[in-house]
Amino acid sequence: MNSFGIKFKFTTFGESHGKAIGCVVDGVPAGLCIDEDFIQSELDRRRPGQNQFATARKESDKVEILSGVFEGKSTGTPIAMVIFNKDQKSKDYSNIKDIFRPGHADFTYWYKYGIRDYRGGGRSSARETAARVAAGAVAKLFLKEFGIEVKGGVFEIAGIKAKKKDFDYARKSEIFALDPDIEEKQKEAILSAKNEHDSVGGAVIVRATNIPVGLGEPIYYKLDALLADALMSINAAKAVEIGLGCESAKIKGSQNNDQISKNGFLSNNAGGILGGISNGEPIEAKLYFKPTPSIFKKQKTVDIYGKETEFELKGRHDPCVAIRGSVVAEAMTALVLADLLLLNATSKLESVKKVYLS
Repeated sequence: MNSFGIKFKFTTFGESHGKAIGCVVDGVPAGLCIDEDFIQSELDRRRPGQNQFATARKESDKVEILSGVFEGKSTGTPIAMVIFNKDQKSKDYSNIKDIFRPGHADFTYWYKYGIRDYRGGGRSSARETAARVAAGAVAKLFLKEFGIEVKGGVFEIAGIKAKKKDFDYARKSEIFALDPDIEEKQKEAILSAKNEHDSVGGAVIVRATNIPVGLGEPIYYKLDALLADALMSINAAKAVEIGLGCESAKIKGSQNNDQISKNGFLSNNAGGILGGISNGEPIEAKLYFKPTPSIFKKQKTVDIYGKETEFELKGRHDPCVAIRGSVVAEAMTALVLADLLLLNATSKLESVKKVYLS
């Protein structure tokens, strides 16, 4: 499946070393102001080749809107966007044409389809996530109409965890660090692994604020389930926690319950979601990324003929995928909320009557 969402739906297309990547966003209400500069700024945040903490691949990631927008506003028809690839070096992958890279999708793609694009991983490459960020930028513009804001940042790298969560600082940080006090240690861990031709994993936090009560569909389209689905679809993602997450398994109900006063909830261990439905508190999710599997150490594997072999990878790769992954996590969160916001609009008869009987 290459599509996500029901009412606010997007489909991505393209491969890492193909001519282009892109997306089609369907379900955007007519009349939404489409700020192309904002969309481009979101892509610029995810763009590769900006510093020593990301892949050296140089892509401008210039987005071009092909349809669905007239005189700066959405027309209610599908919004198609394309990003042309400019800096492919396919020859770097000629030595892995017939082998399976450990930790990659090579093995599973080959046995599922009987064919694979070995150039940079093809469709399984994180290059595809640029299209998601473009779609997510449109979702953010839609959410902005309701005062909803989605922010993210890097919480943990190589086991070095943040003690602060400063989302405004993360916007300015080279590695989107949430805690300025440990940012340098996190940077050192990334560069140390990079110098050893290795990689490190990390975790990011996404927070959405000013959320209305009622987003989420019981029983099979719950907000937390959909959010986990969206975040786990990102390359290299291995785990998701909502609110207190795994820590809630270690405490008592009396400690975990978010007690309620006439002024609202007294805590937010639930991460803004109860029974799969938003409760009005900020939604917070943590996403864990494995170390980038593309490392420059000699590794053992097998080829498509079942023969054991050793190889050394070439190419340009992120030493820590969690960094740029935090921008993608924001986009996917925004897309989930946009979809559920539209779905919730018809949850009550009185809401439907306001449209047709006003």
